[in-house]
Amino acid sequence: MRGALGHIVLAFFAAVALIPLLLVLVNSFKTNDEILKSPFSLPGTFSSENFVTAWTYGQFGRGFINSILLSGTTIVVVLVCSSLAGYVLAGKKVRTWPIIMVYLTMAMTVPIQLFIFPLYSAVAWLNLTDNVFVVGVILAAINIPFATFLMRTFFLNVPADLEEAALMDGVDTFQLVTRVLLPIVRPGLITVGVIVGLNAWNEFLISSTFLQNPAHQTLTLGFLTMNGTFSTQLGTMMAGALILIVPILAVFIALQRYVVDGMASGAVKG
Repeated sequence: MRGALGHIVLAFFAAVALIPLLLVLVNSFKTNDEILKSPFSLPGTFSSENFVTAWTYGQFGRGFINSILLSGTTIVVVLVCSSLAGYVLAGKKVRTWPIIMVYLTMAMTVPIQLFIFPLYSAVAWLNLTDNVFVVGVILAAINIPFATFLMRTFFLNVPADLEEAALMDGVDTFQLVTRVLLPIVRPGLITVGVIVGLNAWNEFLISSTFLQNPAHQTLTLGFLTMNGTFSTQLGTMMAGALILIVPILAVFIALQRYVVDGMASGAVKG
């Protein structure tokens, strides 16, 4: 009985999550009149006109490249910094590690909005605005505290005897981390990479502040620029939304097993 009730609850939440996506998919092939007349019905004819219009006016081709560069930069910086920091903090290899943990906790609680104006002033003074890679580094700095906590948990799950045995075999610290420990915590790296990548792909506040040139705008910003012109063209807006959603949805579906396993493994110790 409990198993059946659990499946019913899960099916309900799955329907709540999937029905809006299905409506976006169905209505993206309709004309505006068809959507207003019957938003829940299937389209009379399947037309790609809405997708062509959204792709053209939203400049999604350029936006895709910028979003990939932005997300890729964020992921690489976060993985490198958080994995090294997580290894050091897990082994308590610095005397001030409690202070560092408190600092990371504070960094996670302070809203980024407090630093927007001084940060923009510094970036503008360095003439680094409209630079996708700079924005990627900024987003990485925002995500590093959370990623460090998560990676520290994964390193805590690595047996201490393994590290001692590797050091006795003559490996140095760099070889220990890159060849022994990182392969073991690979689920954590994948988990952090997916979470950070999705956050960077969907990010709006930082991107809209530092990427004001249309040539450097991301896919999310390109979609939002359509609101003024196509706000009443629901089919075009839904086609644009679908173009924005499909890549991250595909990545998450492909890596969901690793993310779930990673979160479960990282929850063993704290």
